[in-house]
Amino acid sequence: MAVMIVLFALIGRQLGGESGMILAFGVAVAMNFAGYWFSDKIVLSMYRAREVGPEEAPELYAIIDRLRRRAGLPMPRVYVIPSDQPNAFATGRNPAHAAVAVTTGIVRMLSPEELEGVLAHELAHVKNRDILTSSVAATLAAAITLLARFGLFFGGGRDRDNVLGSLLMLILAPLAAMLIQMAISRAREFAADHDGALICGKPRALAAALNRLEEGAERIPMDANPSTAHMFIVNPFAGAMSGLRKLFSTHPPTEERIRRLLEMERRGS
Repeated sequence: MAVMIVLFALIGRQLGGESGMILAFGVAVAMNFAGYWFSDKIVLSMYRAREVGPEEAPELYAIIDRLRRRAGLPMPRVYVIPSDQPNAFATGRNPAHAAVAVTTGIVRMLSPEELEGVLAHELAHVKNRDILTSSVAATLAAAITLLARFGLFFGGGRDRDNVLGSLLMLILAPLAAMLIQMAISRAREFAADHDGALICGKPRALAAALNRLEEGAERIPMDANPSTAHMFIVNPFAGAMSGLRKLFSTHPPTEERIRRLLEMERRGS
């Protein structure tokens, strides 16, 4: 996040000047404010998620209730998404307004222990306030991209005559911002794996779940929106990922996630 802020300041000085920086940051904040404040309603509606209670999904509800007590969290709302691909995500601007959503596919595919590991991972996202973190990262990335686009309009700041340098920055600045944003997303996934394993006390179960979910995402397509891919526990487009696209993934390699979880199991921590 610090690198992103420094990058924004440097690009602002080079391309937009003070007025450009203020305008780009203001527009980016406005763009992402609604997404942060209403992210739960937007994404749940997008995937036609249906809220369920203890009467409709007693086992699922009981697992989440047990885990959230261990994590010291209020009870989140529980949703089921009508999709055969096994996947899950958490959303909500803070723990008091959190929601955990699972697909029908994940409930059918995973064992109770594996499902517990997945749900603990999602509650770790809630506990760590990762929706806030990703929203701030998205705001900064959008501000950098807008600033780069505004660069020519504002005249390029001090380097007004350096056309080649300005053009390179117009191209490279948004790319750098995107790479940093994705690096933050991957770091938060590693953290949620670690903290989720601590919450459920079963790193091996979460590791086994990740392996099965990755295979399921590769075999079973999902009608997902690319802008929400980072929210899921595994990339819903895993089956379409290849070559350079993996370098720009919002998720770390599943093999590395599994390796770290098994190392936790071996160390007993």
